[in-house]
Amino acid sequence: LDKDIESVFNPEANKAFRHGECIRWILLNDQSETIGRVAAFVNQKTVTNGNDQPTGGMGFFECIHDKDAAFLLFNQCKEWLTAKGMEAMDGPINFGNRDRWWGLLLEGFENEPNYLCNYNFPYYKNFFEAYGFQVYFYQLTFHRSVAGPLSPKLAIKAEMAAKDPDYEFRHLRKEELKNLAEYIHTVYNKAWANRFENPELTLLQAQLIVKQMKPIMDRRLLYFGFYKGEPVSFFLSLPEINQIFKYVNGNLNLIGKLKFLWHTLLRTNRKAFGILFGVAPDH
Repeated sequence: LDKDIESVFNPEANKAFRHGECIRWILLNDQSETIGRVAAFVNQKTVTNGNDQPTGGMGFFECIHDKDAAFLLFNQCKEWLTAKGMEAMDGPINFGNRDRWWGLLLEGFENEPNYLCNYNFPYYKNFFEAYGFQVYFYQLTFHRSVAGPLSPKLAIKAEMAAKDPDYEFRHLRKEELKNLAEYIHTVYNKAWANRFENPELTLLQAQLIVKQMKPIMDRRLLYFGFYKGEPVSFFLSLPEINQIFKYVNGNLNLIGKLKFLWHTLLRTNRKAFGILFGVAPDH
């Protein structure tokens, strides 16, 4: 949605502005037609986190099939980041959390794009590689049937865990929704914080995640593991809402909301998308 993109660049909506800054450009041709866009940003919390040199970010890259145009956009980012003291450029990434708009799609173009995930033309890969970008890590998305059987190894482990009375695995109850942000905050920081360059999640950030999820979340897709009543693991999914949003052309105005309601009633969405998962190391 348009508002999702704009929220990234709104200091009131994006907490990354508290310790960072960003800039956007569009590229016009001789006929004043927009043929490209890009953003660059510096997040002081991640400048040296896991990097050998001060590293800035770039993202939200879109461009026509023209190498010179692409390089103009890359150069704008490079020059701006250099002026900010950066010695390397990571991208395409998001100015904020890594759960959205992170990475360049290299394969899987036959699958529909997921909500808040980059989905680009295949020729972008040639632009990035020709400019000098190299693979930092591969980020994979897996899919499976919801109703399919567990693999034998997972089934055995699930049976073992189920025999321990101190463990409980279930989706959130209605009365627990008020505790969702606290549960996410607790499990995420045990499972992910300070690993693989992931900073700690504040309670305020967890509350923002819940606020963003709330309009579309299904309580039955918020699955937690508890040990003696305390949350120790989660697998949080949302309805894969892009299956409906693709009909509103980025704008959730009155017509867009009516379309959204119509497709919701039709049960157009038949897919869930996992957004956060993890297990506290002790478990």
